[in-house]
Amino acid sequence: MPARGGAELTQAAGPALERLRTAEHRSVGTNQTAKAIRRGRAQLVFVAADADRRVVEEVLAAVREAGLMVIEVPSMRDLGRACGIAVGAAAAALLTPPAGDG
Repeated sequence: MPARGGAELTQAAGPALERLRTAEHRSVGTNQTAKAIRRGRAQLVFVAADADRRVVEEVLAAVREAGLMVIEVPSMRDLGRACGIAVGAAAAALLTPPAGDG
């Protein structure tokens, strides 16, 4: 999938997905991920290649505004599994720990 609207998109999902899988702080889903980006907590954003573009457009717009990197994951199922959920996920992000955590 080509990058949309200037968002930097890569398919180097393997090692990054492992980081997401083991992350203590992550967002799962388009709403949580868009909020995390807007709040400045997202470090790295993941979008499923098979997600409907209308569903992830808010995330991609927030990514462009924040200048973050987006990693494309082959499927929503793969992204959901990496997040430890039994259903697919259209978007997710690695987050910085909340203030006062650690």
